[in-house]
Amino acid sequence: MNEQLLSLVTQYGPPALFGIVGIAAVGVPLPITLLLIVVGSMVSQGAMDIWLAMAAASAGSILGDQAGYAIGRWGGTAAVAKLSGFLGKKNSLDAMEAKARAWGGPGIFITRWLLSPLGPWINLASGTAGYPWHRFLFWDVLGEVTGAVVYISLGRVFSDRVMALDGVLGDATWAVGAFIVAIILGYQLWKLLRKPLTP
Repeated sequence: MNEQLLSLVTQYGPPALFGIVGIAAVGVPLPITLLLIVVGSMVSQGAMDIWLAMAAASAGSILGDQAGYAIGRWGGTAAVAKLSGFLGKKNSLDAMEAKARAWGGPGIFITRWLLSPLGPWINLASGTAGYPWHRFLFWDVLGEVTGAVVYISLGRVFSDRVMALDGVLGDATWAVGAFIVAIILGYQLWKLLRKPLTP
């Protein structure tokens, strides 16, 4: 799969990058972080323009995220359940909505680039939870542009160590994700313990 994606991007450039990241943003599991790092390496070799690459990656991701939000907002729970089943995810919609409400805008931002595997499900949950579209769009654009700039720039700077860099970033992402979950759970426990006991 990785080789096919790289072949498409090598052959067709930014339009292929736009399409691939858009599909991934809707929920198809594709190695987008690695792809963006490799694109950065291609930029360093003069095979792609950095501004076109960043624009294509950002625009494709934003469009895919908006599609996910729209499915959640106007398709409702039935459409989300069908899409989740089609993509091999049977996540609880209630749990996803709870995360979207608890995390709010910063959660949308961080799942665009740091905790990106959660991004498509936060898109759907934000829609079903009725999160205001203009706020979703703001945090979405901010996060996707950040992700494109960070990963393409890293690939450009470390073009001779692309695979090693992807491994390091993967480990760091899980560590940060675990830290964030621990903070959220700790906060929920603290709120629970502060409630007065009723006789």
